[in-house]
Amino acid sequence: MSATAKRAKTASGLWYKIKQQKVLLLLLLPGLIYFFIFSYVPMYGILVAFKKFRMQAGHPFWSSVFTAPWAGPFGLDYFKTFVNGPYFWMLLKNTFLLGVYSIVFGFPVPIIFALLLNELRNRYYKGFVQTVSYLPYFLSIVAVVGMMKLMLAPDSGIVNVLLTKLGFQQIYFFGLPGWFRTLFVGSHIWKDLGMGAVIYLAALSKVDPEQYESAVLDGATRIKQIWHITLPAIKPVVVITLILGLSHVVSVGAEKIILMYSPLTYDTADVFSTYVYRQGLVNMDFSFGAAVDLFNSVINIIFLVSSNYLARKISGESLW
Repeated sequence: MSATAKRAKTASGLWYKIKQQKVLLLLLLPGLIYFFIFSYVPMYGILVAFKKFRMQAGHPFWSSVFTAPWAGPFGLDYFKTFVNGPYFWMLLKNTFLLGVYSIVFGFPVPIIFALLLNELRNRYYKGFVQTVSYLPYFLSIVAVVGMMKLMLAPDSGIVNVLLTKLGFQQIYFFGLPGWFRTLFVGSHIWKDLGMGAVIYLAALSKVDPEQYESAVLDGATRIKQIWHITLPAIKPVVVITLILGLSHVVSVGAEKIILMYSPLTYDTADVFSTYVYRQGLVNMDFSFGAAVDLFNSVINIIFLVSSNYLARKISGESLW
């Protein structure tokens, strides 16, 4: 069969599939339109990072973007200013450490919790524990930080009250730079523990119980059953969630940090996203803020591609 005939056959097969699945494609169309309008069309705004952008009264945003002058050769002046500035290394260090600590301490906890829940045989108690564990996930970040500030308040917080009664000095948790990372990562683990475990429990629900029965007949202990049956069952999910987690190592969200930090804790709390917030929105320097945010996004893409490549080479599992 010639190449032209093969292409014609492929095209006819494609149109046949489209006709067969036209209802599903129509259902997909609103979602595609939404993402095209709100996610892809606004991407022209990336130009702000390369131009000396200023909002002009009476002019639409897109007109101001395209008419603004370039920021130096190739529009890289703001990137050079940021990289050579006094805050670059501090921001990189803080962002990287918060991301790494969240992965190192936060990633294994839902897996361990899911394994423990999977070992429970009383389904009512198991359901109760699981429900209680994932309730914090539905709390807003504002509520979580507010609860932390109430419990850790210097004078009236329950933690400092207990410390005082035990003869220890009060600790101003939110005013000491050394405590910020512990509070940030600890609250992250507490909030996402239950919902993270749900993903692994869903994977474990597909394991055939007969595999455990066969392992018991072969004399396998509970530890060996977990090692040879349970963990291999959730391996693909673990790898994918790890890849997605590594892709956000330097993409720590600004919302929670802004609620938690203060000038006293900038040394350990200030990250790329909070710096973008202050420069871009507070100081109204849109171009510089956009340049820092774009720099952060490029690093995230590098981490995503690298972690996906390593996972495919080591475990054979990957996103693509």
